[in-house]
Amino acid sequence: MNKFLIAVGSVALWGAATLAHAQTPSSSAAAAAPSAEQPQAGFVKSVRGDVQLLSAAGTARPASAGDALATVDRIVTGPDSSASVVLRDDTTLVVGPSSRLDLKEFHFNATTQEGGMLVSLLRGSMRMITGLIGKKNPDAVRVETQTATIGIRGTDFIVQADAQQ
Repeated sequence: MNKFLIAVGSVALWGAATLAHAQTPSSSAAAAAPSAEQPQAGFVKSVRGDVQLLSAAGTARPASAGDALATVDRIVTGPDSSASVVLRDDTTLVVGPSSRLDLKEFHFNATTQEGGMLVSLLRGSMRMITGLIGKKNPDAVRVETQTATIGIRGTDFIVQADAQQ
């Protein structure tokens, strides 16, 4: 039964990511303005249910479509909730229900199309569709879980991490 639920959840996550990747950003001009304090990594594309953004300073705020995402932010989703995020290199992250995802590092130079990212999935599920960084230099994209670090060799994948007891 548990494997069935995981499979159903993965299909739902895949569907949400496909929809998010196909849509074009409606507020990309507003989302592209970086903060003077922290550079902007991307923006929240869509939110379903209870989703919180936690800054590096520990300040929590409810996530809404169009919100800026800093280069070091945590995304926390409640049960039956999800969020889609688009980074500056066009990487799409879809965070599934009851998840906790840290964007630990993100840098991207739009002129040279070089950069790197480190994402840490602490619990829950995430689908990633890599953008220019992953296409140009797959070794510069890393995903950590509590038990492993994943090197990216494809451009579209799903990761699930169970909370450790």
